[in-house]
Amino acid sequence: MAAEILTDLSDDELDTRLAETREELFNLRFRRATGQLENGAAIHGARRQVARILTELRRREIAEAESEEISR
Repeated sequence: MAAEILTDLSDDELDTRLAETREELFNLRFRRATGQLENGAAIHGARRQVARILTELRRREIAEAESEEISR
């Protein structure tokens, strides 16, 4: 999922996607440890997706704090 798509989601949807992606990452790591993972690049992609979601959540947090600072 591209970062542009994440900007259209609500905070709750982002939290849900983050939980799902972290669970997927856990499962991929588990499969790698048991030797069942065929595509090792999937772990890399899941880690990047977690980072994208966290970046978007942090961007929104900073924007909210800035808007509160301006309104003072």
